[in-house]
Amino acid sequence: MENENKNAEIQEEYQAKAKGFFQSTKVFINDLLDIRTDSDRESTLEAVRRDISFKGHNAWILIFSIFVASIGLNVSSTAVVIGAMLISPLMGPIVGIGMSVAINDVDTLRKSLKNLGIMVVLSVLTAFVYFKISPVTEITPELEARTYPTILDVLVAIFGGLALIVGKSKKGTIASVIMGVAIATALMPPLCTVGFSLANTQWQNAGGAFYLFSINAVFIALSTFAVAKLLGFPLVRYANSKRRRRTAQIASAVAVIVMIPSIILFINLLNKTLFETKAKDFVSNDIRYLGAEVLKQESDFDNRRIDIYMIGKRVPEGTVATWRAKLNEIEALKESQLIVHQNAEDGGNLDQLSSQVRSGILEDLYMKNQEVVENKDAKIRLLEDQIKRYRTSLFDFESLSKEAQVNYSEIKNLGYSNQVVTDFQKVDTIPTFTITWKDKVTATEKENSRKKFENWLNVRLQLDTLNVKSAN
Repeated sequence: MENENKNAEIQEEYQAKAKGFFQSTKVFINDLLDIRTDSDRESTLEAVRRDISFKGHNAWILIFSIFVASIGLNVSSTAVVIGAMLISPLMGPIVGIGMSVAINDVDTLRKSLKNLGIMVVLSVLTAFVYFKISPVTEITPELEARTYPTILDVLVAIFGGLALIVGKSKKGTIASVIMGVAIATALMPPLCTVGFSLANTQWQNAGGAFYLFSINAVFIALSTFAVAKLLGFPLVRYANSKRRRRTAQIASAVAVIVMIPSIILFINLLNKTLFETKAKDFVSNDIRYLGAEVLKQESDFDNRRIDIYMIGKRVPEGTVATWRAKLNEIEALKESQLIVHQNAEDGGNLDQLSSQVRSGILEDLYMKNQEVVENKDAKIRLLEDQIKRYRTSLFDFESLSKEAQVNYSEIKNLGYSNQVVTDFQKVDTIPTFTITWKDKVTATEKENSRKKFENWLNVRLQLDTLNVKSAN
């Protein structure tokens, strides 16, 4: 009985300690992540409303920043584009939309939508004018990257918007947070891409770029809405209770109208990314046949289709049927078509493929080989530069020449260079010194002095191999 009581006391003690540990952990996490106590709601609302206004200085800043961003995109310079985003005032109206919907402020919502529309039109018009007069009309990688949204763009907009409104709600201004979000969410480059596409009549790219801008703007506004609700920003009060209810209904309707398409879009982009990733993994891991090789793969999420182009030994239909059965076992790839393009007979003759497929394959192979060659060339240049720097850093030539002048008065001029030599088995770089002797020095004296000078250099520089030769 006594042992049972003792065990019960020990158990109660452990339970009390565990409860205390969890309680202290809860308090620690709450103190660590709580943003309510350090939030300044009134100052935040005032700052948001102040940033919505778009006229005068803000208009010119936007125009100049669009020009800078367009130049950066035109020459594919990431640094220039980032510089333009730092000075862009595009964030204000978007945050204003999210905040106004959260607090039922119809007047601020109307003002935010109006200023956002003006900003978008002015931005696209400025970019259109620049790209219309720009001599560079080819689409650069920086421009092409802004022609369609991905799931990563949506995630960046969500978390960037959250960081922005949390930063704005803190007591005091966090400029670095605001600028960092401006860079991350990249609102300007898509609008510049719209201007480029319109200037070059690329309607599909223009639509895709504007789509990307809309996605970023919507999710930044939604993030602002969510944080404002979480922090309990006070609703705007109206003297007329009927107007207050109508305002709340309008704000709620706007929130639902924005949120439903955004959620659908997010799910679609997530499914597309998952489909493309799983398709790539499937081709890499499961499409294997001895004597045949996959040269190219294309995934079409909209049509649920995966095309693979193979060369070498012809794959039997039974094997292809097995691949298709495996494909349907993968949840993300169910009901997808697997189309295998291969030559009509065994062998690796590219001529048996269609001209379009053949040109695509050859282009991919050329680009891959070109990339490999460029990487190797870059490594070779890097190694050569390092060897050159290593050779020249072995000694101070100016100091060495002064010592040589003191020790060998018969020398008129002294030269130094690295000589690249080969025995057709390997290539080596040898430090080479060239001596110009004074006129009165005889041939015998020249040779004797040259040998002595060479021995002195070997000791002085501690080199295993070097070359000393006479210029006269």
